[in-house]
Order: sequence, then structure tokens, then C-alpha cells
Amino acid sequence: MAPADLVKSLAGPDRPTIVYVGFKALYHPGHVPGATFRGPTSQPEGLDDLKRFAASLPREALLVIYCGCCPFEHCPNVTPAFAALRAMGFTKVRILDLPTNFATDWVDKGYPVDRQ
Repeated sequence: MAPADLVKSLAGPDRPTIVYVGFKALYHPGHVPGATFRGPTSQPEGLDDLKRFAASLPREALLVIYCGCCPFEHCPNVTPAFAALRAMGFTKVRILDLPTNFATDWVDKGYPVDRQ
């Protein structure tokens, strides 16, 4: 999912469930508004946390997952999260397209950020 498309959906009535699957140190300084922390999913504890979180969600729910720690092709977190959710039967799992990282592809473009 393109960042601009996610920004549009944040204001709409069909807001997706947004799940951050990366490292806690990168989540707290700034994340997509409404994103819940579940990760890092490259670690068994993070993957288990994601599965527990998702267990009660409807399988047709739109889920947008992202990490943004590094270029997508090197990200250790997105692929395990995507595979786990698909294996659980989720049919509308989308990955937020952050080809470089969250700072470059989201923050620097002026998209909204929640800070904790």
C-alpha cells in the first residue's frame, strides 16, 4: 500500500488496522497514527505477540503492516509478519510501501506521525 493511500484511509470510515512489526526503539519516536506495536516479528516473542493480537480480529479485516527500519528488501520483520497473518487466514493484509525507511518515505514527506 502506498503511503499516500494509507493517509487517505486514515481519515475515512473504513480505517484499516495498522500494525507496526519492527523495533520498539523506532516506534516510540514516531509512528503511523493509530498503529499498534507488535514486534519485532523477526524474533519469536514479537511474532507470538502479533499472532495473539490478531487472533480475535475478523479474518476479512484490512490489516496494514509496516516496519520501516531499512530498505524493504532487507527488512527482517515484514516478511515473517505477512506470512504469519496469511497463514492465520487473513485475506486483506497489506504492507506499507516504505522502500527506503520510515523517516524518508513517511516522515520526510510530511505525513502524520504519532509520537510516544
